[in-house]
Amino acid sequence: MRGAASDDQGDSMSYARVKPHRLERAASATLRHTRRYTGRPPAGETGADAPRTAIVTDVTVDCGWGRLIFAHTFDDLDRMIETLRQEAPGTRDIVFYLQDPHVALSRAPQELFLDPSHTFRLWLTDYRPSRRRPKGYSVRRLRTREDAEGVQRIYARRRMVPVSSSFLVASRNSRVLTHFVACDDATGEVIGSVTAVDHAHAYGDPENGSSLWCLAVDPQASFPGIGETLVRTVAEHVQARGRAFLDLSVLHDNENAIALYEKLNFRRIPAFALKTKNPINERLFTGPQPGEQLNPYATIIVNEARRRGIGVDVLDAEAGYFCLTWGGRSVVCRESLSELTSAVAMSRCDDKAVTRRVLERASLKVPAQAVAGGPEENAAFLATHGRIVIKPARGEQGRGITVDVRDAETMERAIASARQHCDTVLLEQFYEGQDLRIIVIDKKVVAAAVRRPAEVTGDGTHSVRELIEAQSRRRAAATGGESHIPMDAETDRCLAAAGKSLDDVLAAGEVLPVRKTANLHTGGTIHDVTDSLHPELVEVATVAARALDIPVVGFDLLVEAPDRPGHVFIEANERPGLANHEPQPTAERFVDLLFPQTRGVL
Repeated sequence: MRGAASDDQGDSMSYARVKPHRLERAASATLRHTRRYTGRPPAGETGADAPRTAIVTDVTVDCGWGRLIFAHTFDDLDRMIETLRQEAPGTRDIVFYLQDPHVALSRAPQELFLDPSHTFRLWLTDYRPSRRRPKGYSVRRLRTREDAEGVQRIYARRRMVPVSSSFLVASRNSRVLTHFVACDDATGEVIGSVTAVDHAHAYGDPENGSSLWCLAVDPQASFPGIGETLVRTVAEHVQARGRAFLDLSVLHDNENAIALYEKLNFRRIPAFALKTKNPINERLFTGPQPGEQLNPYATIIVNEARRRGIGVDVLDAEAGYFCLTWGGRSVVCRESLSELTSAVAMSRCDDKAVTRRVLERASLKVPAQAVAGGPEENAAFLATHGRIVIKPARGEQGRGITVDVRDAETMERAIASARQHCDTVLLEQFYEGQDLRIIVIDKKVVAAAVRRPAEVTGDGTHSVRELIEAQSRRRAAATGGESHIPMDAETDRCLAAAGKSLDDVLAAGEVLPVRKTANLHTGGTIHDVTDSLHPELVEVATVAARALDIPVVGFDLLVEAPDRPGHVFIEANERPGLANHEPQPTAERFVDLLFPQTRGVL
């Protein structure tokens, strides 16, 4: 990680690192109100690369997603508020280091709110680098447009304010902003990012400070410790420049992030942030909404409805039921299942055997299938196809499904497991291929994504059990508790097939699949392929939706590749999850279907 900051080593050589006394720290200008900044450079910093030395006031820094407005550089509170009012549409400006929030809010209470975040500070004299190095991934500065597009993808998945690729590329050589990316060593894919802001270069900060913003890790990354590595990279980067401290702002309820920062010796400081009451910030200043406990699949729809001014009445938050009302018309939904879906269409999807027959009659390719019977009948089906899938005829979220069964003993155990979910159990021909989910709304393909089974990546230290537990925590945090990796008989079977057990320690960088099914609820990951979907797959998905006569449906297919022809239909889901398909507008198209008059409402 020091290598990422090697161009700044000269700055640190001449900077005298003297640990500030605790009283001196408490008197820091960012922790009290100051009238004006002198813009003096830190001791020993001279030459072309030295921070600015002119008197600097009213400082703002464009970060792409919005501006950082440094409150302690303003000597006029009204001018600071007027600066914040100039926020560009679709961005999020942040007034940072606000010392008198009650006074600022009194000037514009209808426009502004106090951000519910804590500010943390790491004194870099207290920082100690880790001896552990990243394994399976590496961290470097953002360099290319591909890097920038990878950052955009992660921001979308994390529902963060977007930053244009052009901005990220244009600012890659900035002395004020430094963008770092974490990349998978095997694929080169960006799996994390963070931005450092150098206050000394921004406005000649006499305190010689810096701050960290937009720490984001791909929720589907399997490597442990990416977030910590990114934070350490920034800390060592600004430490090499001779900065005195590193600050950051984090939402008060982000317990996992706060635990990480405290582990690295960050400490709370009494500094506050101010934001505008714009649509991007709405959830931060409106407080908990009725039905706040809705799951992510209902929440994404409810949020889009509220954005359009559609009335929302949560009927049963636990089960995901809500009623949307607009223009005197009401529609009851359970997540993406609405009253527009007929009982007949729902029943066709609910029974997997019926689904298969409907699609087969529509000349779509489906696997061979039989109802589980006696041991001899089951053995005959297995002998015919060699590898099979066992699943309950009814069910969802991958419950009771066993994939790639090759022997009679495993088959009978899987049948018994499936019968715990449905009395009727299906035997199905197994096909190799990528697991593709296609979302069709109003007979049009809206999103497509490849789903991959859960896997863990070894670090040479932790056991498979510990890696699964850590990965499961990350998946749960990223999906609102909807995704986790069970440690059950199916996981044991997958490990045994690979010659592993829960107590084994994987070599650094070794990747181990721990489930056969790619279901999101059992830890699977989802990767958007909408823009590269082959026209044949678009066509067969719309044909299938018409055959089932259903307005909203999620199809599961096995394909050689999403950008090639060829397919096998596996299932149809009458209540597909619309979350996790960023950046595709799944919720927008769903609300368009229900209330077409609200299309285009900002």
